[in-house]
Amino acid sequence: MTKAISPRSRKVRILATLGPASSTAEMIGKLFEAGADAFRVNMSHGDQASKVAVIQAIRSLEKKYGRPTTILADLQGPKLRVGKFEGGRTELVTGSTFILDRDKTPGDATRVELPHREIFEAIEVGARLLLDDGKLVLRVESHEEKKIVTTVVVGGALSNNKGLNVPDVVVPMAALTEKDRSDLAFAIDQGVDWIALSFVQRPEDLAEARKLIQGKAALMAKIEKPSAIDRLEEIVEQCDGVMVARGDLGVELPPESVPPLQKRIVETARRLGRPVIVATQMLESMITAPTPTRAEVSDVATAVYDGADAIMLSAESAAGAWPIESVAMMNSIGEAVERDPMHGDRIHFTVTRPDPTTADALAEAAKNIAATVTAAAIICFTSSGSTARRVARERPSVPLLVLTPKIETARRLGLLWGTHAVHTRDVESFEDMVAKAKRMALRHNIAKAGDRVILIAGVPFRTPGSTNVLHVVRVIGDELKGYSH
Repeated sequence: MTKAISPRSRKVRILATLGPASSTAEMIGKLFEAGADAFRVNMSHGDQASKVAVIQAIRSLEKKYGRPTTILADLQGPKLRVGKFEGGRTELVTGSTFILDRDKTPGDATRVELPHREIFEAIEVGARLLLDDGKLVLRVESHEEKKIVTTVVVGGALSNNKGLNVPDVVVPMAALTEKDRSDLAFAIDQGVDWIALSFVQRPEDLAEARKLIQGKAALMAKIEKPSAIDRLEEIVEQCDGVMVARGDLGVELPPESVPPLQKRIVETARRLGRPVIVATQMLESMITAPTPTRAEVSDVATAVYDGADAIMLSAESAAGAWPIESVAMMNSIGEAVERDPMHGDRIHFTVTRPDPTTADALAEAAKNIAATVTAAAIICFTSSGSTARRVARERPSVPLLVLTPKIETARRLGLLWGTHAVHTRDVESFEDMVAKAKRMALRHNIAKAGDRVILIAGVPFRTPGSTNVLHVVRVIGDELKGYSH
């Protein structure tokens, strides 16, 4: 039995991470009803077998709610870690000398193994090494082929296999580990819609993943390394979407430099027409508390005002005590911000100049016509989704109803701002297109009798990339008579 849910009234999308607190079919359904538009499956935790049931549960929502679902598989990426210590832990004293070497012998307060040859090759004198999410800081004094001598700038307790960040140099590591390749193959086999690549440092990092995906999913670059900022535009051009992963950015950079970078990444992605997600610690206190801090609410609101396509919950929905409340809170914040009369002006601070193409010209015209004639919606026919991305890039004031004959396209569009995608049979003629658009607008509660809607499509039909038609029609209200589906 299909339980129809009207399209979301807000345009920003909500991406909820699934985990121990939210991996049952029942809970996933509750998160969807609370406002989750897409689901993140984190490949860093748990084994592949446990993910199969989770992915099936997400897909089963399609039958229940009559709407495409969106799944993002997030790859762990290369994790740099130190080796083990005698007794499991040690204390590094500020001002002391500490050596990282290739010796597997358990470490102590003077040395430990660093099992990553690439760091020895790339490191430079004066570079910082950050341990345990930046809690401890080392400065490189000298280095040889198998030994890095450092001074402890900020000391503290250090235990086995803690993470290591190298913010000041580009480490020549492959973006995909063996685990990532296996997880990527698994995710593609399971039919996920997006693959997120962690720790992207340069545009070349995306090439191998792109090759392995073979067009079967969209590719998202996670921006969490300072080196990625230096080549941000190139990286954004090489991927299908971007995630502002503020956790690791905040480890490798001073915390105060993250907000301006967040704005720059969002602006670059919007200008280049790629969906952009703002992630990490958005409602962090809701892991243990039923309500967020006012500062967290303000942080989520800022991302919505900046025009981000999606906002993401991590541990709040994956492992926290209040997963449903966390999603509902994000939903409430998104709706409240978008009701603000100033919201429309603020999201257009970012200037998105159209490329000199017919499709971009029509996308911009559709936005302007919608505002001028107070249309109820823009309805777009697309097979690849590129027309929808162009229209969404303009951030129109009305909902975007996307009709596509490809279920894969409908699912991928779940992270796109203001978009309600419907998987439906292709149209044969111009008249067929107009009639179908009106029916779909009524059926999905996007327009009612007397409303104007704007159609955007490509003729001849079934020709990807041929967007060349913009048509304004009025819905009569009786278009569904005689139609049972």
